[in-house]
Amino acid sequence: MNLGEERAEDWWEVEALLDKCFAPGRTALSSYRLREGIEPVSRLCLVAREDGIVAGAIRVWPVDVAGHPAALVGPVAVHPTHQGEGLGGMMIREVIRRAGETGWRRMLLVGDAPYYGRFGFVRLDAVVMPPPTNPDRVLGVGDWRGITGPVARASSGAARPGRSRSM
Repeated sequence: MNLGEERAEDWWEVEALLDKCFAPGRTALSSYRLREGIEPVSRLCLVAREDGIVAGAIRVWPVDVAGHPAALVGPVAVHPTHQGEGLGGMMIREVIRRAGETGWRRMLLVGDAPYYGRFGFVRLDAVVMPPPTNPDRVLGVGDWRGITGPVARASSGAARPGRSRSM
């Protein structure tokens, strides 16, 4: 399995994988409103290929939580023929590792605590995703001390980890 950064030419193949895993209605989710018109964090968007074919993908987007930058992880998708092989976990661990290397101090996602807890994600009771997100599924990893409030679209011109390590 080859894991590397998503390239522009991967876009449609990754989108087809996301449709297969989540159905085309996935873009109606509130997390997509946080992503619209915002460039993803390219260093953290990964594609797994086997024999040149996309087997998995993970994307990450900048967001703001009470004026603090955070990385919103998702979607995470593994082709049905590769589910149960540990590919999702491999991609998540690599994104967490790269995030640390590039200065992202906090990451969040909407997901299942039993699965993502294996990677250090815990419930963020004081962080609020836009409705209709189930608050039990808002999870984070990293330095969330003292950060409370709603998750919002990344502000234009906001300091981004990777460009600047100061937060």
